[in-house]
Amino acid sequence: MDFAKLTQTIKASGAQTKFPPVDQWNPPFCGDMNLVIKKNGQWFHEGTPFTRANLVKLLASVLKKEAENYFLVTPVEKIGIQVEDVPFVIVDWQMIEKRVQVTTQTGDVFYLGGEHPVELRRFESVYLPYCRVRRNLWARINQNVFYQWVTFASELPSQRTDELMMISDEYSFSLGKY
Repeated sequence: MDFAKLTQTIKASGAQTKFPPVDQWNPPFCGDMNLVIKKNGQWFHEGTPFTRANLVKLLASVLKKEAENYFLVTPVEKIGIQVEDVPFVIVDWQMIEKRVQVTTQTGDVFYLGGEHPVELRRFESVYLPYCRVRRNLWARINQNVFYQWVTFASELPSQRTDELMMISDEYSFSLGKY
């Protein structure tokens, strides 16, 4: 994968503020790369962690999921990678004008709601909230963010007595039953 060419392709597509149209790209499969996105959201190549955040952000911008497989995609090549859980982790959040804004480990920032829904999924032995980042790519909520949400949700008035609910504008989602 030619990173210089990839950077030029993304800039040419005007993707500084949005993401490249990877769903429109259907290049031939070129094989697998020894790249793994760990459960904690850290990226590894050949067993070595990535240390350049901008490189991870660049690669995350061309990430595509087809069925249960993940690929890095350019207009001319598609390379398979491994993802242990989901490719993104929500590492920060804030409430802005009654809307929950979240940030991923790669710097994606968005509000939870219809375009970015939250659902409970099984992670190891517990159920945790996950949210859609873009297309069919999801993020798991980091443990510290989850605990902050539990504290915040427990202070909200609720009509349900057995479930902790969060509200982002007019969108509500469950943190789980207790």
